[in-house]
Amino acid sequence: MATAAEKPTEQAELFSASTAKEIQAILWKTADKLRGSIDAAQYKEFVLGLIFLKYVSDAFDERRSELAAELADDGITEDRMDDFLEDRDEYTGAHVFWVPETARWTWIATHAKSQGVGKLLDDAMDAVMRENASLTGVLPKIFNRDNVDQKRLGELVDLISDARFGGNGDKPAQDVLGEVYEYFLGNFARAEGKRGGEFYTPQSVVRLIVEILEPYEGRVYDPACGSGGMFVQAAKFIEAHQGRGHKADIAVYGQELNERTWRLGKMNLAIHGIDGNLAPRWGDTFADDKHPDLKADFVMANPPFNIKDWARDEGDPRWKYGVPPKGNANYAWLQHMISKLGERGTAGIVLANGSMSSQQSGEGEIRQALVEADLVACMVAMPSQLFRTTQIPACLWFLAKDKTPQGAKRLDDRRGEILFIDARNMGEMVDRTERVLREADLAKIAGAYHAWRGTASAREAGLRYEDEAGFCFSADLETVRGHGYVLTPGRYVGAVETEEEGVEAVAEKIANLTEELYGLFDRSAELEAKVREQLGRVV
Repeated sequence: MATAAEKPTEQAELFSASTAKEIQAILWKTADKLRGSIDAAQYKEFVLGLIFLKYVSDAFDERRSELAAELADDGITEDRMDDFLEDRDEYTGAHVFWVPETARWTWIATHAKSQGVGKLLDDAMDAVMRENASLTGVLPKIFNRDNVDQKRLGELVDLISDARFGGNGDKPAQDVLGEVYEYFLGNFARAEGKRGGEFYTPQSVVRLIVEILEPYEGRVYDPACGSGGMFVQAAKFIEAHQGRGHKADIAVYGQELNERTWRLGKMNLAIHGIDGNLAPRWGDTFADDKHPDLKADFVMANPPFNIKDWARDEGDPRWKYGVPPKGNANYAWLQHMISKLGERGTAGIVLANGSMSSQQSGEGEIRQALVEADLVACMVAMPSQLFRTTQIPACLWFLAKDKTPQGAKRLDDRRGEILFIDARNMGEMVDRTERVLREADLAKIAGAYHAWRGTASAREAGLRYEDEAGFCFSADLETVRGHGYVLTPGRYVGAVETEEEGVEAVAEKIANLTEELYGLFDRSAELEAKVREQLGRVV
């Protein structure tokens, strides 16, 4: 399908690649050639759909090989083996998608030139969805169109066919394909800028939430799940701690507003072998809650920051701690997630920094109510530039319905206390615009929380909590009241004593003070309006 001048160069690069990262980079470069001929909004669906089809086909072939070996051991002759190898139950019973013959990657690669690669791919997507109810309406059928460069598409199919997904150390082909899928999601988010934040949360941020919550087993919920990154990291966390659980021990529930992003999430869970309930359709969490009766053990979310246009109903029973303002949904998200927590549920939520100190439109009163209800367990101020898709500074809220020792868990009793962590100086720049949290940063932040809470992992590691100037401080509710229920960690942790503060530290202080000042301006304007209203009634 490729010209003699083009294909050998790319294939030579691919065959010389020795790591998954090198394979990812080569595939990305080739896929990027299609960008100009495909609608930008569909481009990621287009490429990720191909990777997903390759995944389900490889998983099917792997199960087929295992089955053939089992049949041979049982003495089944080759002339009888085909009937068993095409037994659908032998695949679905092993949690492998059934892939009809004409949808298998080898069939597509073999017949692409003679029958047309675009048509074969559309037919394959249709066949896989028809045979697997959980994928109904999920896979893209956008390959056999006039605006798609069929020659470039053929080159990409060739390259994916040639990629040595199973030849990278001890990792099976499916794991490598899962990494390729994640790599492409990250690259698409960077390429799309602000819109990329709708479906992708930086991996180090997701990992921090997961490391703190430790979702070994139970119901995990994300009301703004995007492409499912929270769930994937939760499964990876469990796999990294196999002694404490298996990814089958968690039940995944999610909801997503955007149709295309919902499709990406469904594929992402499937490619990582996660059985998840993302609802039969996409939908607005506020207007159409797809999991109305759910009580989750863990809630993990990165909802859109500061959204002004949302489905607000003043009579909604979720607003137990105060009706969120029409112009900002931050406190709507917080209260929605609280409503989803079980009796001992915990939550980790990414929100804009303003949520920690805002006073306008009743947000200060809602925050006060949350603090007085002893729902806030920990606040983490995050470093800047973690989110390439937005310049809005972010923080993490960790909520807990039960801060008692919880019996056999032997946790430290933290009723009436909140842990504040200032991580603004952590992380490293991976390029001029993006920062990531290092392993040491993740360990220090999560370690401080677990030491404070007295979890089993902290006891095993011999961690004991102590306040650390400039980094962490455990405040009682009286102290928080004294700060007017503002939850900005910098107010509580103090500062490390140094002879001279750097320019960056001063700039951060100015930014924080400015943010607080604007909040006071908003509060002042609100009070002025109320006074004018009352005076108007008198006159």
